[in-house]
Amino acid sequence: MIILEPFTEADFSQLISWIDNERLLKEWSGGLFSFPLTEDSLRWYIEDTNDLENSEAFVYKAIDTDTGETVGHISLGSISRYHSAGRITRVLIGNSAARGKGYGQAMVKAILAIGFEDLGLHRISLGVYDFNHSAIRCYHRAGLRTEGTLRDVVRYGDEYWSLVEMGMLKHEWQPAQVEAEASAQTA
Repeated sequence: MIILEPFTEADFSQLISWIDNERLLKEWSGGLFSFPLTEDSLRWYIEDTNDLENSEAFVYKAIDTDTGETVGHISLGSISRYHSAGRITRVLIGNSAARGKGYGQAMVKAILAIGFEDLGLHRISLGVYDFNHSAIRCYHRAGLRTEGTLRDVVRYGDEYWSLVEMGMLKHEWQPAQVEAEASAQTA
């Protein structure tokens, strides 16, 4: 359904067009970027990424294999080789018409495969704002477990946002893969 390919400068304008307001930028990136998103900030974002041996971050675009269209963006960062851990960040289905079609779950499963299989990580986590119910459902369907909630960690205007922490350990990944393959064979 989707493949992940490295996010490059050629993809900047599309991502910038998707993130067209300050609130969406904050939901997508936390405090990493300021609005408006710029090519210069994205150049910094992808520096030293996607080298399996040395990088601490992997930044991808998600492409629909049927249409060839780029439908999303996802990254795996905060790679700790010592702790064998990483963190899924900046997940976005760009076109709102493409949301709810399973792209998010496919993207998360693909990045989990990179983390557990290619990088040999032991733990992969993520944080999602507690009001993003569709993303939380997506991450649960991909096999991540809720680990807790950090209350009022981000301020946006007059609001405070809480962060739901989710994660998966490598031994949980293999059973999830076997289960997914069994479901695909019976469908």
